[in-house]
Amino acid sequence: MLIWWGATAGKAMSIRDDPAMRAEEAAPLSCPSPGTAGEGVRFSMSGESSDRKPRSSLRQLPQAGRRREDEKLSAVLGRMRYKIFVMSGKGGVGKSSVSVNLAVALSEMGFRTGLLDVDMHGPSVPHLLGISENIRSRVENSLLIPVRARENLLVLSLDILLQDREQAIIWRGPKKAGIIRQLLADAAWGDLDFLFVDSPPGTGDEHLNVLRMIPDAFCLVVSTPQAVALADVRKSINFLKLMRAKIFGIVENMGSFRCPHCGGTIVPPARDGVRELARQAGISFLGSIPFDGEAAMAADKGRPAVSLPQGNPAGAAFHALAEYIKETLSG
Repeated sequence: MLIWWGATAGKAMSIRDDPAMRAEEAAPLSCPSPGTAGEGVRFSMSGESSDRKPRSSLRQLPQAGRRREDEKLSAVLGRMRYKIFVMSGKGGVGKSSVSVNLAVALSEMGFRTGLLDVDMHGPSVPHLLGISENIRSRVENSLLIPVRARENLLVLSLDILLQDREQAIIWRGPKKAGIIRQLLADAAWGDLDFLFVDSPPGTGDEHLNVLRMIPDAFCLVVSTPQAVALADVRKSINFLKLMRAKIFGIVENMGSFRCPHCGGTIVPPARDGVRELARQAGISFLGSIPFDGEAAMAADKGRPAVSLPQGNPAGAAFHALAEYIKETLSG
């Protein structure tokens, strides 16, 4: 089991036992503003806010209370057939694009799909889906109501909870754990066929907490073919193995691109790097998504590649990957 040095000097601790991790998990959402010392606006399920210092409510929470929180989370996750955690050790490889396009593709196949964005410092899912800055998640019966981005697609992101989307998020690890738990357990997800969880780069707090809260998640790793990306992605694969997570496979993003002049395919010199990494790590290579200028411009306008007219190479590759996920997981 993955261990690190906890608050008690010289004592190795597992992620399931760290008291600091459990201490603030259920604290209300709190966003300290720049220039303050831990003070800021606190969001709660009632929609109220406070400028008081955030509390660490679980320090005195009895064992029975923690057990009830865990049971509530298990009940919510039990209504989701397949959970897919999209991650990478490297930033800029297109994790959010992969998450969004796969979620949209499966929702268009008729599957009830959810998309949870746990990238708190740079959330991009709402923008990629064209969710207006005027759209906010609301609260009903003490539950967050996800935004319905498509007929069969529900979305939650910190970006659609904040009044000011340009506000910087300044949170420590335990606070992030509490928010992820709230976005999962205190939201009206309902019955889902697929839940995609989009994550920030690295192997930090968000990744530890998602894998701890969703131990049966299938992990989909994303990489580009460059050696600098592969070096960090290799670390993320080792991280998943240490966590004994279910690694669904690795997908190569931006593996080639179409020449706008002649229409031919241009392949970078390191094209086989992701495939070779998959072979060395003993995990499945799920295919390559080409870079496409039309898809990139559409993404800036909130249109996923899978929503573009047929013949778009990136959209076709995402559709093929979504079909593979459907056949592999749901039969």
